[in-house]
Amino acid sequence: MTPHHHAWRISGGLLLAAMLLCGRANAATPDLAAAKADVDAHSVLPNFTAPGASFDARACMKGKKILTMPVSSANPFTKNIALAEIATGKQLGFQVTEWENQARPTQWVQGMEFAINNKYDAVDLLGGVNPQVIGPQIAAARKAGIKVFTSHLYDTIQKPDASVDYSLQIPYHKVGELLADWVTLKTGGHVNAIIIGSDEIIPTAPFVKAIKDRLAEVCGKGCKWTYVNAPVPEWSTKIQSSVQSALIADPTINYVIPIYDSMSQFVIPAITITGRKDKVKIATFNGTPFVIDAIQRGNVQMDVGESLGWIARSILDGYMRDLCGLPTYSELYVPFYIFDKSNAKNAGTPADYDRGYGDKHVVGYQTLWQMK
Repeated sequence: MTPHHHAWRISGGLLLAAMLLCGRANAATPDLAAAKADVDAHSVLPNFTAPGASFDARACMKGKKILTMPVSSANPFTKNIALAEIATGKQLGFQVTEWENQARPTQWVQGMEFAINNKYDAVDLLGGVNPQVIGPQIAAARKAGIKVFTSHLYDTIQKPDASVDYSLQIPYHKVGELLADWVTLKTGGHVNAIIIGSDEIIPTAPFVKAIKDRLAEVCGKGCKWTYVNAPVPEWSTKIQSSVQSALIADPTINYVIPIYDSMSQFVIPAITITGRKDKVKIATFNGTPFVIDAIQRGNVQMDVGESLGWIARSILDGYMRDLCGLPTYSELYVPFYIFDKSNAKNAGTPADYDRGYGDKHVVGYQTLWQMK
């Protein structure tokens, strides 16, 4: 979930119920060449390109400490990024601590208070902690001289909340286009998909819009989709039942697109129970290890992966540059790489959060930070 995993817009404590919205592509004929070009470009191992000038990270971060607060420690995506940040910080000789929580705003408040009381240099609101929910605590932290950052939250086409010092954003909309291209290519322009999102997660709107817009652009008039909104606390109850009902009602559905791959654990049973495993495929995003395992078992067709170890290094690189007074950048350096049955085993069995992407980023960051 980039609740990868994500940020929640909570209004009056109310969460929207799941709702269905239908749409249809409007291009005259499918543009399979355009779809294939995008898929092919993301089917090769990513190269490492230094996002900035080299610097002595050990020297600049000596004595500093960062509190990383994932949107939920129960979410395997954000949990593993936090663990990778801790391990990377240890290699560089400074402290990164995870504030463990179960996505409750009261726990986020406590995390901010912990950072203030223990004189941290920065707080990382990782993968979904909405700054608007803890505005007073962010103000108090900044008053105490603590930098407050967000990572893997906003789409690059969104404007980060003004209350934070610095945000590292990712192009969710580009992933949406890639998912649309994949299903278009695999169906020859005959997509009938269920798209599943969580409207309270900040990047969901541009992410889902990009899927629909790209389908309209490349998929042709024969393609259609249904959108299901499943608020994060209701994933376990809403997703399986909604998908199951839709599959029973429409035997021509051929794809389910859960935009955050941790949703897949509730999609797979719905497909299995309805006996549609051979005809309904799952295409998703994040590269969470258990979903890559599901690809190896044949339960998920593809996952647009992003190395969690690469994400963690990029997050820390951006934060260190800010804390050390160096020039910064706004886009999180996260190459997207498609996993399917042809390469899922390269991530390990069981899959690991930092395997399958090659090791260019490991060596690249070591060199960038003057560790070797």
